[in-house]
Amino acid sequence: MKILFIGDLMGNPGITAVGKALADFRDKNISYDFICANVENSEDGYGVKKDTISTLNRFNFDCMTSGNHIWDRPEIYKFINEEPRLLRPANFPSGNPGFGWQIFETDLKVKVAVINLQGRIYMQDIDCPFQTADHILEQIGDECKVILVDFHADASSEKQAMGWYLNGRVSAVVGTHTHVQTAEERILPGGTGFITDVGMCGGYDSVIGMETEGAIFRLVKARPNRLTVAQNNIKFAAVELEINPETGKCESIKRMLIDIPKD
Repeated sequence: MKILFIGDLMGNPGITAVGKALADFRDKNISYDFICANVENSEDGYGVKKDTISTLNRFNFDCMTSGNHIWDRPEIYKFINEEPRLLRPANFPSGNPGFGWQIFETDLKVKVAVINLQGRIYMQDIDCPFQTADHILEQIGDECKVILVDFHADASSEKQAMGWYLNGRVSAVVGTHTHVQTAEERILPGGTGFITDVGMCGGYDSVIGMETEGAIFRLVKARPNRLTVAQNNIKFAAVELEINPETGKCESIKRMLIDIPKD
């Protein structure tokens, strides 16, 4: 089966990139059995809103993952429990709203589990993502073979450690959060597809998706300021995974970084 995992959507440019890329795939008769996207920055770079989800629904994503920015918009608490396709990191402490993992079923009746985890190095010190992964895999048991993990983390070392920790136990571990696509996609010895970071959908004349002027001001002046989403040089970043539905093993992983032309 073919799975498309789309990297962090940065505001409207990211949404535009996804819409045009998916339309181009359809025109070329390229199809996927399961599509997942990280959408935590889709509302102007910070979090998601109900209206954002309505916009994203036109892409028919099978699952949407997130990360530390999932809580940026207060209205998330009003609807996250009503959106089973929208995941938040599973290792936030118990009692938080939302879903940290889910099992979905494709049109071909193949079950796919998606687990959303968040790292702790240089990030908020929440529950251990490694132990959380263990607990979730115990719950999944033999219910499905195809298991996809979005590890939303800052440190490459922590992401690589998670890949090796879950090697042979999940179909793929894909990293998100840093918005810079890494060039070491591979299949680990146990049959787990891995990439440190999928990359970003959005404006690349930027500092990780934000206008350069504001980002540089923050670093040079060491004062907080509101960043704005960059609009130019839009690209689409994703990875394509071929997974054996019988074994859950990854058979190929290919990264994509596609230029999106202006209208």
